[in-house]
Amino acid sequence: MARIDLDLAHAYRPEPRADSDFALLPLQLAFEDGGAYALLGPSGCGKTTMLNIISGLLVPSHGGVRFDGQDVTHASPQQRNIAQVFQFPVIYDTMTVAENLAFPLRNRKVPDAQVRQRVGEIAEMLELSGQLNQRAAGLAADAKQKISLGRGLVRPDVSAVLFDEPLTMIDPHLKWQLRRKLKQIHRELKLTLIYVTHDQVEALTFAEQVMVMTRGKVVQVGSAEALFERPQHTFVGHFIGSPGMNFLPVFADDGALRLGDSRLPAPAGRTLPEGELMLGVRPEYVRPTEAQAPGSVCGEVAQVQDVGTFLMLTARLGECTLKARLAPDTPLPAPGQPVWLQVLGTHTCFYRNQELVT
Repeated sequence: MARIDLDLAHAYRPEPRADSDFALLPLQLAFEDGGAYALLGPSGCGKTTMLNIISGLLVPSHGGVRFDGQDVTHASPQQRNIAQVFQFPVIYDTMTVAENLAFPLRNRKVPDAQVRQRVGEIAEMLELSGQLNQRAAGLAADAKQKISLGRGLVRPDVSAVLFDEPLTMIDPHLKWQLRRKLKQIHRELKLTLIYVTHDQVEALTFAEQVMVMTRGKVVQVGSAEALFERPQHTFVGHFIGSPGMNFLPVFADDGALRLGDSRLPAPAGRTLPEGELMLGVRPEYVRPTEAQAPGSVCGEVAQVQDVGTFLMLTARLGECTLKARLAPDTPLPAPGQPVWLQVLGTHTCFYRNQELVT
């Protein structure tokens, strides 16, 4: 296991000039020894590029990579002692499950007794013990991906195990089981795990620290709670949550906020810069309230969706929409009727130029 430090940028074209020329904008990141991390973002944001640079499959065009303080920028994956698990299973169909799991160890001339012990431990963790003597060719897709995961985890001395969207092709019900297994394995083996995904549920349930990326830039690193409660960038607020954070344009002036035709008092105990801001509030923290209640705005009910465990209210505020996630028994006006909604509170955030100000 190793601490991994990145101080780099990467462009696939020569002589990059504009930000759009870079697959990864200049960044400095540290992955602590034994930590569980997720790289989260939409397709094309640079997640796999970063993973391939960490593994040694790609050399960064600018800067370098250090493992435990040692420069490994030009070292191969084998020299870095990296294990990588890909989106599709990488296994040998003609081998048994046990032979597949043992292959990385036998390739490094590990004694037979240690190989059998380690294969048994990993097989038990992944619930493959009963299939060790079966050939991989006849197994279902989820079992094959378990073997691929096991091959990545079987070496106890790896610097890090890298996962590139390994559960994309797995049945949704089985995804929960495999994520639970990965968390259990991380607790037991204390390996450095870095997991790439575009699925926020996978990232937030697996990782201790999530690195949210967009357009080649890491916009926030934090726990699931930090990403939800205090998004440092509007993209994080939009991308995390279902649905994402509400954003409303406001103008701060003379201790008050102007939101359309409404004038709201500035939040007590918080200093806001004057001028144009973006108010951000999660649908979970928007609540119907009495008319003219402090910190509330009046909108028109556009839609009420009964999702079973909650109601999703969509209201119009001029050209903006505001969503509220409410208890199933919440009384609400009919569509087209006015509704007062609380938007100011301890969970409300404010942004300027997409960055959190308070």
